[in-house]
Amino acid sequence: MNLFTARLTGKMLSTDAFEKTIHEMQERVKRWRQIEKSPELAEYLKLKKIVESSAFQEKKNELVTRKYKDTDEGRKMTAFERLRTSRSIRRYKKALEDPIFQDFLKFRETEEFSKIKSIKECLTNAKIRTYNMLYYSSFYKNYTKVLNSPELKQLAELEKEVSTESFQKRHALWADTKRWQHSEEYKTEQRYLELANSDDIKFFYESREEKIDWAELFRPAFDDDMSSSKNWKAGFGFANPAMKDGFSRTSEHQAYNGGKNTFFVDGRMDLETREESKKAIAWDEKKGFTEHVFEYTSDVMNTKEAFAQESGMFMAKVRSQGSGRHFFGLSTGKLNAPMVALYHYNGDIHQMGLVNGNKTQMADLTGMLRSMYYVYTFRWTKNELVWYVNNLEILRLPNRLPKEAMFFFAQSWLPKTEKGGEGKLKIQWARVYRAVD
Repeated sequence: MNLFTARLTGKMLSTDAFEKTIHEMQERVKRWRQIEKSPELAEYLKLKKIVESSAFQEKKNELVTRKYKDTDEGRKMTAFERLRTSRSIRRYKKALEDPIFQDFLKFRETEEFSKIKSIKECLTNAKIRTYNMLYYSSFYKNYTKVLNSPELKQLAELEKEVSTESFQKRHALWADTKRWQHSEEYKTEQRYLELANSDDIKFFYESREEKIDWAELFRPAFDDDMSSSKNWKAGFGFANPAMKDGFSRTSEHQAYNGGKNTFFVDGRMDLETREESKKAIAWDEKKGFTEHVFEYTSDVMNTKEAFAQESGMFMAKVRSQGSGRHFFGLSTGKLNAPMVALYHYNGDIHQMGLVNGNKTQMADLTGMLRSMYYVYTFRWTKNELVWYVNNLEILRLPNRLPKEAMFFFAQSWLPKTEKGGEGKLKIQWARVYRAVD
């Protein structure tokens, strides 16, 4: 993979731009998580369920589209008003309010009225003459007609019903041309829309829909800014306590110096390879462990005691300079077990990938400036292993790693097949994020 071309074509962000992207995404995630636990989102979700329910939508549709004349209340009130204001019933009610007519009705029921025997007699009695005129009037005929009519019975029933508080309440609802705007459902919907259009809720759902390749940034697990040596110990971190941790090989120029060549300065960890003589225990392929005099010193460091994790996302900002080979990656501490190379400078080019004996799979990185820092990332899921430089994907392999926690380790060495010289491996920060799956 030629990083110079990728950088030139814009496929790979600069390290500064990529770190800014990570920071911005972490801030977005932080905000997302805060909104996720907020009372506003809880209220929104509750209202969303209500507003989107079929019952709510049916009620809204009814309040918005139903016409007053088509309601039971509208029909009954129209019928009531029609009967109440009809001429016959108005005359009937007027008769009930007329004291002379009421006296006439009472007189009709008296013994005196029943004893009237002739018209002549009626004509001599002014009272009876008046009542007799009423008896033959259209006023009285209307009264008798309405008295036992179904219309009067219907009016009485309607009058009783429309005067009830429950009917008046329902009638007021349906008679209101702005009934929807005055309803509790409208208030509920307006609050729902207010929340739905708020910056936080829109941000929450827009972010949730994004395809984020760096999803593990949601769950930080380890963050070392290299301000101190608290997370690092000298040695390979061998799982077998009988192993001589931190030994070199007689096929190398350097002896590992037990952490004395590792410095935490200016917010970074430097592993220095120095030209100096040192006698140390070394492994010889023919003789086994033996004392050997080396002309250089260097270091190997690990985080085994401070941090180890199975799966997730492992990131580090690294560069090297000078002579030698430099490695920053992951190990289980077991001999012959696979190791993960986030950063490997083999004396000629940079590489990253899986170190696994005869099955080693490494991707070469060309077009890199050794004077520049890059962010190297290894993403470890249950199905696959993926390596990145900044935002650029470099290598993708199926997951064949053992189900064991792995820890960071950093190493600088000088094979005797190459010319010796001084150099440095520089790690500015290392971070780990938990797996999302």
